[in-house]
Amino acid sequence: MAGGKLSARQKMINLMYLVFIAMLALQMSKKVLSAFGKSSEEMVAAAEMKKQSNEYLLKTLAQSAKDQPAKYGEKYKLAQNIENKTNEFVKYINNLKHEILKKEFKGKIPEKLDYESMDKSSTVDDMFFLKGKIQPKAKEFQQKIEAYRNYLLGVANNGAIKKNIEERFETKDVVHGKKEKRKEPWLMANFEGFPTVSTLFKLDSYVNKAKETENEILSGMLRGQMAADVSVTNYEPVVVLDKSAYFPGEKVTGKVALGRVDSTMSFKEVIINGKPVSKDLLTGGYVHLDLPAGNIGEKEIKGKIIFEEKGKPVELPFVIPYAVIPRPNSAVISADKMNVVYRGVDNPMSISFPGVPDNKVSVSAPGIKKVGNGKYVLNVTRYKGKEIKINVTGKINGKTVSDSKTFRVKNIPPPVGTVRGESGMIKMPKRNLEVSTIGATLPDFDFDIKLGVRSFNVKIPGQPTLKVNGTRFDAKAKQLLKRVKRGQTVSIFGIKAYLKGNSGYPIKKVSPVIVEIIN
Repeated sequence: MAGGKLSARQKMINLMYLVFIAMLALQMSKKVLSAFGKSSEEMVAAAEMKKQSNEYLLKTLAQSAKDQPAKYGEKYKLAQNIENKTNEFVKYINNLKHEILKKEFKGKIPEKLDYESMDKSSTVDDMFFLKGKIQPKAKEFQQKIEAYRNYLLGVANNGAIKKNIEERFETKDVVHGKKEKRKEPWLMANFEGFPTVSTLFKLDSYVNKAKETENEILSGMLRGQMAADVSVTNYEPVVVLDKSAYFPGEKVTGKVALGRVDSTMSFKEVIINGKPVSKDLLTGGYVHLDLPAGNIGEKEIKGKIIFEEKGKPVELPFVIPYAVIPRPNSAVISADKMNVVYRGVDNPMSISFPGVPDNKVSVSAPGIKKVGNGKYVLNVTRYKGKEIKINVTGKINGKTVSDSKTFRVKNIPPPVGTVRGESGMIKMPKRNLEVSTIGATLPDFDFDIKLGVRSFNVKIPGQPTLKVNGTRFDAKAKQLLKRVKRGQTVSIFGIKAYLKGNSGYPIKKVSPVIVEIIN
């Protein structure tokens, strides 16, 4: 198109070709910008999915730490710390992205971004590379990436994950040219002169990388522990005795097994108290015990289970203490909550005879009721005495044993009044007092009982006492409250309380609440 003499018509055709090519290039550029924007949105969606997965893994670790603190407790603490560090890093990146968008759109970020308009580099260049120099904002950005990377490298214990961390958060200078002699700072190589939309894509990719790395580390924690659990060397012998205490002349009976009982498990040898156990007692994954109890006193069963793993013998020693006690002639009776019983409530009791089966124990007392094995409830609301006796009898080996114990009977102590859950002398604004709930509670009372309020009295300086029905200020009380000045006090007394679930029980006088008005 540039050679020889051209006619006017040919010159016009050539000009049209140039315009057409320019339009194609412009259209291609717009498509590239839109592609960056779309990829950025996909990065955000991917990060959100990783976030949900990480939350599930963290909940799994939390439950495992609760169930098995020795095994998972430290792992859960580390997982929480990783989550906190990741959230801090993600928050910084998102704030930086928001700041860039505000500058790009002159302070007002549209709900739907127009990626094709974000084709300039000036927004990021002015923030990071003003007059060709790396600005503090850019240095801070790089430092945040490096600090997060170094933290992850410190907590990761897997070589593949560490390699991923190095690659995902690399900040080394970029080399150019065939001989790789020309170096360019990482910041300039990745962010100077690029359209704003490409920078947003890179920021979103860092969020996704952070969530993905967190996911890999948390998953590795769970997989590693599960792999360790599968190994037989991590099992512990478990001894289950038929009883916790034995009488002289009885035999100690029970079972010894590895924690995760496997009916196909075969032991090479089992030694108990220095002697090999007969093969016919090693069945179904259990070691069946058949030993004399011995004399009265503290005893222990010592032994070891020997099995083979990968062709090598593995030994698991165990020591199980037990006690040989004399035959009972007295019962054990205790109040689960305290050494007295109260009217108006169900008093939980544990009653048993050591060595006597629960179905052979009989208990009698006014108002007592059995609710489970060795568990009883004693209700003395209608009982008039100051003390109550509980009688217990038991039968063992054809013989009857009996015992009794006396408990003091007390009324529920006087409650204290509350405003908004607070008691005594409190401070609050008038508008808060207007809508606060008046209640009653029993501080330091061991029973979890609920009190309701029917009415209360209000005394305002210079005004007659006003009775209010219910648990909140009514219209009259609110009108009086408007006359109270700052620094004056409002007395709430005469609180009429009742016991929920047992409204007929007489509650003692409720202590008042004094409210100082602060505005």
